Amino acid sequence: MERRFYGYIRLRMIIFYPDNLKIRRSVTQRIIHTQGFKQISILLVILYSLVTTAGVAQNKPTSKTYAVPDSLFIRHLLEKNPGKFKKFVDHPDKYKIQIIYTRIDRDKDNVPSFKEFDYNVSRQNYFYCASLVKLPCTLLALEKLNALHIPGLDKDSPMLTDSTGPCQTGTLIDTTSATGYPSLAQYIRRMLLVSDNTAYSRCYEFLGQEYIHTQLTNKGYPDAFIIQRFDSKCGTEDNQTTNAIDFMDVNTKKDIYKQAGITNTNLQIHPLGKPVAGKAYIDKDEKKINEPKDFSHSNFLPLEDITGILRSVLFPQSADSSRRFQITETDRNFVLHYLSMLPRESDHPAYRTKEYYDSFKKYLIYGDNRKPILQDSIRIFNIVGQSYGFVSDVAYVCDIKHGVEFMLSAVIYANEDEVINDNRYDYKTVALPFLADLGKAIYSYDRKRKRSAKPDLKAFKFTY
Repeated sequence: MERRFYGYIRLRMIIFYPDNLKIRRSVTQRIIHTQGFKQISILLVILYSLVTTAGVAQNKPTSKTYAVPDSLFIRHLLEKNPGKFKKFVDHPDKYKIQIIYTRIDRDKDNVPSFKEFDYNVSRQNYFYCASLVKLPCTLLALEKLNALHIPGLDKDSPMLTDSTGPCQTGTLIDTTSATGYPSLAQYIRRMLLVSDNTAYSRCYEFLGQEYIHTQLTNKGYPDAFIIQRFDSKCGTEDNQTTNAIDFMDVNTKKDIYKQAGITNTNLQIHPLGKPVAGKAYIDKDEKKINEPKDFSHSNFLPLEDITGILRSVLFPQSADSSRRFQITETDRNFVLHYLSMLPRESDHPAYRTKEYYDSFKKYLIYGDNRKPILQDSIRIFNIVGQSYGFVSDVAYVCDIKHGVEFMLSAVIYANEDEVINDNRYDYKTVALPFLADLGKAIYSYDRKRKRSAKPDLKAFKFTY
């Protein structure tokens, strides 16, 4: 009976105040150090006072968004499909799986509310974010460009990148562009369509390390740690300095805006200290080092953060104004358009379907299925990452025909031999099948569940 009561108190803490782990731990510690049933009334007073005063102190507005830590819902969903998920449930440390499912419901006025179900999600559960950083950098670049308020300067202006440092790359032309010139808009298209690394590096250089860190911290993402180009020739110190960039008027060929190279002297430290992965790795000299690989000088973006960033673009009104990216509605639709477009639907850039098949970056639901996506009902607005054995997908799935919408974020580590950089990862046999099965399972559940109102999703219908 006593154990049941203590469990009840902990459960009520999760229900009353799910977002504040510190408060829940405080109550739990008091429960542990309280002996006997004689203290029940005192515990209830403590519980009520902590919940009430914490809410007042934080002055938090009422929100329809709430999290359920380590949701039993997701665990039960996985356990109901042992043929597909048992080995992942049985070996959580091996596969380092994290999942966030966001259930979306709308009222009679089509206003959405959100409920998150988390599985094994923690900032301490390290994973290499890889190309997930391309979304926040896209949004920051658009925000920065708009904030300059320079007549004639926009995302389509030719963007000429100089090369002065030891690893820097100059870019004066872009054959994928309709104009033949590189531009921020074209770099964003390339990043969002096929996760182009060169395009990301040029975008990163426009922003610089300190600007990225400051802006994301101000938006409530202080653990976002973006300090790398995606260029193997550039070391940690090289990435501190960015290229000089000129924006040009396409008609007059004169400069609209010149940005000098920037060196970050206010260096950040990885929020996890020295995160490691694997049991061994291949170094730059092709030698095997029998110790875990150090990721303390690599990009880092927690799964909760990139999920929040994507949601702030999809549903701006669901995020506090301080956490939104200050981009125009035209820019927002531009981003959503290319987040959901398939490579074959693009003319500039144009992609060969054999190499850039429909599911090239649609891991959830489609995995590595290279057949054309023939249905026109489901659209996936997403950003993915794949490197060092880690595979991630952060997505909003929208089925306009059947009135289905949800967000799903997931990461898995697929590296059976635990050797990093040996190019023997288990993407096709482990990671992509898992993500496809997970996406299908969540879609199946979400399509069958009852909704109080059918959502009007025409805002997410684009012409491709």
